[in-house]
Amino acid sequence: MSRELVGVMAGDDVAEDGPEFVAGRLLELSVADLALIDRLRLELEPGLNVFTGETGAGKSLLIDALGLAIGARADTSLVRHGAEAARVTALFDRIPEPLIATLDDEPVTAARLADAAGPLVEIHGQHDQQRLLDERWQRDLLDAYGGHDALRATMAAAVERWRENRALLASLALDPREVTRRLELAEYEANEIAAARLRPGEADETRRRLDAGQHGEAITRGGAALAEALAGEEGSARERVGVAAREAGALARLDPRFDEIGDRLAGLEAELADTASTVRDIAESIDHDPAELERLSERLSTIYGLERRYGDDEAAVIAHGERAAAEAERLRGVDDERANREADDARLLERVAIAAADLSAARATAARRLTDTVDGVLAELGFPRGVFEVALGRRPADEDEAAVEVDGDALGFDATGIDQVVFRLAPNTGEPARPLGRIASGGELSRVALAIKQVLASADDTPVLVFDEIDSGIGGRSADPIGRSLWALARRHQVLCVTHLPQIAAHADAHFRIAKREVDGRTITEVARLDPDARAAELAAMLAGQEAGGGAAALASARELLDRAEAWRARTPAAV
Repeated sequence: MSRELVGVMAGDDVAEDGPEFVAGRLLELSVADLALIDRLRLELEPGLNVFTGETGAGKSLLIDALGLAIGARADTSLVRHGAEAARVTALFDRIPEPLIATLDDEPVTAARLADAAGPLVEIHGQHDQQRLLDERWQRDLLDAYGGHDALRATMAAAVERWRENRALLASLALDPREVTRRLELAEYEANEIAAARLRPGEADETRRRLDAGQHGEAITRGGAALAEALAGEEGSARERVGVAAREAGALARLDPRFDEIGDRLAGLEAELADTASTVRDIAESIDHDPAELERLSERLSTIYGLERRYGDDEAAVIAHGERAAAEAERLRGVDDERANREADDARLLERVAIAAADLSAARATAARRLTDTVDGVLAELGFPRGVFEVALGRRPADEDEAAVEVDGDALGFDATGIDQVVFRLAPNTGEPARPLGRIASGGELSRVALAIKQVLASADDTPVLVFDEIDSGIGGRSADPIGRSLWALARRHQVLCVTHLPQIAAHADAHFRIAKREVDGRTITEVARLDPDARAAELAAMLAGQEAGGGAAALASARELLDRAEAWRARTPAAV
């Protein structure tokens, strides 16, 4: 299975009266050898893209292909029979820079692709509403709606500072006997190293001196003999070179060419004298006194012993001694530090409580507004008024965890605050509201997801929203409001929607028909973008059923649907 996620920079070619330009929108989806799809290249529009077609034609297969392109788990059974591999390529416009850096021209694992590409596409299917059912996600949606980023950051920072202090406090919870033991050890190590007065490089220097001292007599005798041979009184190299220099000087009076030779011999005579002097200095510096050699040997043993215990060389040993001294100083003040940290704990916990109370109050206000707004959208989607509720509760503190006091109650907390946020729905009159996770109807949950997405469109930065059969379980009466809601949502996002209801399809900015046909004895899936006439025919077929063939009455009804949708869009602000 091969998948590619490609990003390009394109010009702003969206019409002025079209949807807002969506950074990161899907420009093109190419699929090859995937199930019934032989070869397919689909160019998508900003706004609402609708896919219709007969059951089994492969509508949801396109959504699966897009999922593969952004890192969904691949199933090799989807590879078209006879093909070696399936290939999916998604071309996006204006991919954010961090994502480009993550995926720029290099192969990645599916898991890494999913992590990186996740912000680009959000897929909602009939059975793919798990994120909306997650109460943590519901809390994040409420905060996005309320614009609580700064309050969330303050809360998280307060909790982090408290946790850091609590961790340091825990490190100070030592038994007095353990403190004494560690203090004595640190003091011993620091004092031992300090008393040694090490110098970096001292071991090498001492070892050289000791090696030289152990051969001192031989070096002294040999050095004297060498100095004598170089510049002794009789028969030395210097004496002979001096004779030669004087002879060259005499010849220079007869032939000037010997001047240079005389100078060179004179310089060599001086060099021999200097070399002989250096040799004598070395020979005389060798200390082969047994007592001094013993001292050097003991010093080297001391250095090696410290290195075995505390470090690889003198610098490492010195650094260990400094750390031991600092640890000893800390342990001597552990009681005072513990008292200070305990005082800080109470102070920092109070800051957590203040931040939590501020965030909770803002959430309560936002919850009331979100309840009213989503409830109003749901009323347009066929629900009675008062069915939706954002319930806000507070987390009770467990016995074994720290708590903050807010409004007289001891409450549990984490970096996200003290609140429990639950989206609840009461679709049936007389029945109590229940958490979304306990709603049995997929159609109801799909409409709730759509309503929330529409309300939160300005806060949600996901470029591409995909709704796969969002109309499952929904009748024609509720379909037209859903189409309007999808169109409104598509003013701020690119929306892809698979539907079987013509009332929804009538609101599309771009309408694609998916069909199966037989080619050379094999079934393939084809996708065609419909022009106005073909679109009316497709809606008529959806209204009347395939067997009816889309008669005149159905075609008239289809045109009426399209006209009504166009009229509604004409009088509706683009930023609904």
